[in-house]
Amino acid sequence: MGWTLAIIAALGIGGFFGLQYAIARNGPAVLDLVDRASGGARETKLLVRHVFGDSPAQKLAVYGPAAKTAARPVLVFSHGGSWRSGDPDDYGFFARAFVPEGFVVVLAGYRLHPEGDFPGMLEDTASVIAWTRANIAQYGGDPDAIFVAGHSAGAYNAVMTALDPQWLAREGLEPGTVAGAIGLAGPYDFYPFDSDSTRTSFGNAPDPARTTQPVAFVSAEAPPMLLLSGERDTTVKPRNSRALAAKLEAAGVPVDLRLYPEMDHYDILVKTASPWNDRRVVDAVREFALPIAATRRAEAMPSVPVQRELR
Repeated sequence: MGWTLAIIAALGIGGFFGLQYAIARNGPAVLDLVDRASGGARETKLLVRHVFGDSPAQKLAVYGPAAKTAARPVLVFSHGGSWRSGDPDDYGFFARAFVPEGFVVVLAGYRLHPEGDFPGMLEDTASVIAWTRANIAQYGGDPDAIFVAGHSAGAYNAVMTALDPQWLAREGLEPGTVAGAIGLAGPYDFYPFDSDSTRTSFGNAPDPARTTQPVAFVSAEAPPMLLLSGERDTTVKPRNSRALAAKLEAAGVPVDLRLYPEMDHYDILVKTASPWNDRRVVDAVREFALPIAATRRAEAMPSVPVQRELR
């Protein structure tokens, strides 16, 4: 179900018209409110807010556990909204879903249309990754285990930044900075442009088939990816995830494609929030990222020299 049906199911229809208005204006903010009211803080704490540019949209927020722990893998999450709307401040529910699973979560903002048209959204995503790499250790995150994630337009930002090395390179980062990419209902193969949002955000890009499409940048150097999509998604059709997964598999890149027959475009994100929590979505992310993070941690540990036996 979409924003409307999901939230009405939880709150009842007593405030139907007021709720309809609130959802139409900002569905994620209403979802965040319901999640906080029904699920509580879940020992998740806002650790810092940071502004990384002159635009009000160029901001991020870091969430972690209320108590100090060992360094955790990091999820850098980019919100959806057709590159025209959205605010990371409305996605606290995503942090409250994944901090209890062992992550530090960075909710990433980016410039929106028209200021953030291609490649602005990618420049900003790379800037957030660079800030995370340089600063996340002081907030309990592991800078060697950064995973980029996103929903819808945000999934495009995350996956494209992970695939096209120029955006991280402009921030002085190596491609290996990203340990893995996680796309929820993302557009990865959407040229020719057939919607207002894609035409306005990408229509002025030079040679758009080659410069704007994630499927055009798949190579053997791509990081592992988890691609989640609902079979009932008519906003960003699941063929996008299938097409990218096929390209990654052909290139020898580890990819986990999970399709959910009963979910639509919004379900896959709503299922990370209380009271609609669906362990399939949360577990898919955890099962994908935590083993990669553990392997990276083991590879980064200095070897202990073996003392020669004395005779």
